[in-house]
Amino acid sequence: MISKKIDQKLIQLGNVHHFIMRFFKELVMPPYEFKEIINQCYEVGVKSLPLISLTGFITGIVFTNQSRPSLEDFGATAMLPSLIAIAIVRALAPLVTALIAAGKVGSNIGAELGSMKVTEQIDAMEVSGTNPFKFLVVSRVLATTIMIPILSCYTGFVGLMGSFLNVYQHESVSFISFFDQVFETVTFLDIFQAIIKAAFFGFTIGIVGCYQGYNSSKGTEGVGKAANAAVVASMFLIFIEEQLVVMIVQSIRG
Repeated sequence: MISKKIDQKLIQLGNVHHFIMRFFKELVMPPYEFKEIINQCYEVGVKSLPLISLTGFITGIVFTNQSRPSLEDFGATAMLPSLIAIAIVRALAPLVTALIAAGKVGSNIGAELGSMKVTEQIDAMEVSGTNPFKFLVVSRVLATTIMIPILSCYTGFVGLMGSFLNVYQHESVSFISFFDQVFETVTFLDIFQAIIKAAFFGFTIGIVGCYQGYNSSKGTEGVGKAANAAVVASMFLIFIEEQLVVMIVQSIRG
């Protein structure tokens, strides 16, 4: 029984590997679905802005409120902008963006492709001469990989604005003084690693959502399972990638 389960997991890992390798193969081979890629970028990016804006703004305010008492104990509230900048740019902006996108975008991709799979729309695309993998999978994975870093930068800006309003309310720090401290603290490596990390998060969300939806079965029940599995697996992998990137960056910093 145990060996059978192990065999099933190994087969599933093999299928995932084949799926990812097929993505990279289809990515470089013409024709290129530029129109669909732009459409998916709109779906992933623009339609996520309201939720991302609200979440980023609240994250900045809440983290500032949580950090202030600890700094007050040491009489170091002047360091609050620097602390917030490091936390938001290095970790919170890409992580919060990725988790929100995993719940919203990942589940949508899994449900959409799962629905197309069980209703045989994907098979119909193959019969009509369209490459469904390139049209459905490559475009969506590219869109998430491109848009999550952009959304992450936006989340960081919105989070810093929320933090500034909170700091201004309590410490009366000016806008220029606040962002002077922010830009003095944040380095190029911080921004670079945040963008690269967000790109990996975006790729993970796209490829997991597409894999779950593209390989769903068992009718409408399979659609729900595909959407749920896309969210759970994406979030799990995002936390693993976060830890790996932190370890790599720390080793670079020496």
